[in-house]
Amino acid sequence: MKIQESGENYLETILILQKRNGIARSVDIANELNFSRASVSRAMSLLKNSGYIEIGNINQIILTDTGREIAEKVYEKHCTLREFLTYIGVEKEIATEDACKMEHIISEQTFECLKQTLNKLKNSMN
Repeated sequence: MKIQESGENYLETILILQKRNGIARSVDIANELNFSRASVSRAMSLLKNSGYIEIGNINQIILTDTGREIAEKVYEKHCTLREFLTYIGVEKEIATEDACKMEHIISEQTFECLKQTLNKLKNSMN
């Protein structure tokens, strides 16, 4: 099943919060994304029913293997795109915003070519 862009954003946010805080809760997600708790609660219900997350015994959000795989792919795209954009001179804030949009629509082939190009550029600087 193809996950929507909003679902990818939620999964990525959960991953980021887990990396940063060791745990992700609905309230943390709402604060991070500046969304209402009700919106996040509805999204978590949909993600849970789709098998992307589980709710722990202290109400923490836990990524399933499938959810983690999607979150890590989206996060890798975001980081790589942001790095590439800043490398070519885009201001960091704009690069971050643009990467967030691009990460959902870029094809795997284009992303892999962009990632290889970025690695070649970085290696040529060393």
